[in-house]
Amino acid sequence: MEKNLIKQILIEHKEEIAEILGGKIINREVESKARKMIVSDMIKVIIGVRRCGKSVLAHQLLKGKNYAYVNFDDERLVGVKAKELNIFLETLKEIEPDFRCLFLDEVQNVEGWELFVNRLKRKGYNLIVSGSNSKLLSKELATHLTGRYFTIELFPFSFREFLSYHQFFFEEKDFYVAEKRAKLKRLLGEYLKWGGLPETFKLEAKASYLRELFDKIISRDIVSRYNIKYVKSLKEIALFVLSNFGSEITYHKIKNIFEIKSVHTVKNYLDYLEEAYLLFEIYPFYFKLKEQLKKPRKIYGVDTGIINALVPRLTIDYGKLIENLVFLELKRRSKEIYFYSHPSYEVDFLVKEGLGIDQLIQVCYSLAGRDTKKREIKALLKASKELKCKNLIIITWDEEGEEKINSRIIKIVPLWKWLLS
Repeated sequence: MEKNLIKQILIEHKEEIAEILGGKIINREVESKARKMIVSDMIKVIIGVRRCGKSVLAHQLLKGKNYAYVNFDDERLVGVKAKELNIFLETLKEIEPDFRCLFLDEVQNVEGWELFVNRLKRKGYNLIVSGSNSKLLSKELATHLTGRYFTIELFPFSFREFLSYHQFFFEEKDFYVAEKRAKLKRLLGEYLKWGGLPETFKLEAKASYLRELFDKIISRDIVSRYNIKYVKSLKEIALFVLSNFGSEITYHKIKNIFEIKSVHTVKNYLDYLEEAYLLFEIYPFYFKLKEQLKKPRKIYGVDTGIINALVPRLTIDYGKLIENLVFLELKRRSKEIYFYSHPSYEVDFLVKEGLGIDQLIQVCYSLAGRDTKKREIKALLKASKELKCKNLIIITWDEEGEEKINSRIIKIVPLWKWLLS
């Protein structure tokens, strides 16, 4: 690649910084933790789905410092080789001679990048790298940078961050003010429908944007990276599992539906989709790992907006969307999550803490139906007894209270209150 072209691109990247930092920026909940890490000489790795705000977070962390920036997601840099990265470094030095901090965005697009980064670390540079593929980054880092980096995992905006964007500020006492609570629930309905990817907040054509983003994740983060031949099958499987989020699936079932020759191909496709942060698999809880791996698992999407944009429905299943939101919030809180399945009942989420079970969670839109309430409570009580866990909760759209049964207390919490707790 010609040095003059590299210089032109890098100058444009530098100009982008002012544009990014000049826009509307919301402090992310991981930022305080990340700021403590920024002074470390270890490599900072920010990972998450495309367009969730990784680049903005990195620029916020580096604001006020003398730093250089390369965006390897620029289509003009497609095909850059690791051996050319030294030319990039020389060119950056010509543009910004005294920089000691360097941000490499979507760095996994350059094969062999980790050796270059390792060399810069040895030279004393303060490095941030970002990427949209968890496995590629972790595999490459583990091979060449063992013990020399830490990871910051970023998700789409939480509900609290979403409210900050909309300048809706509240205190605990506001939960009891009807007008504030009504606005809070209206915003929660919007968040449930369109998700937390920041670009959607300012767009009218939200569904089109989210469908295009899905296509880009498939093409750039999976197809081109893994040389997928049967792109149509990959997309169809992605749409199938996202349209069945929160339901149990098996590799064999998907193999048979799409007439794919090997169950290993199905497993690989789902692994690729998860590595690109488009979806997550969770396992049923068993004390024996072998049992967990043999049983059907569940899929949840990285963003309810993507699910709604991709999956046409005559009616919206609010209960399932709430379940997906609860799953994502548990992920943000770095919880170890399973579901608990029994022949006669099921618990939506089991939260494990160390060797013990910390909490059992049921999710439903409403407990107004007598049968629904009876079913949800019965499942929690039975699982509580079997698993020796007394921390029981049902998350609903707007109901609140407690159910005391024998020695067990089940808390019923509105979704908005749980998300803001």
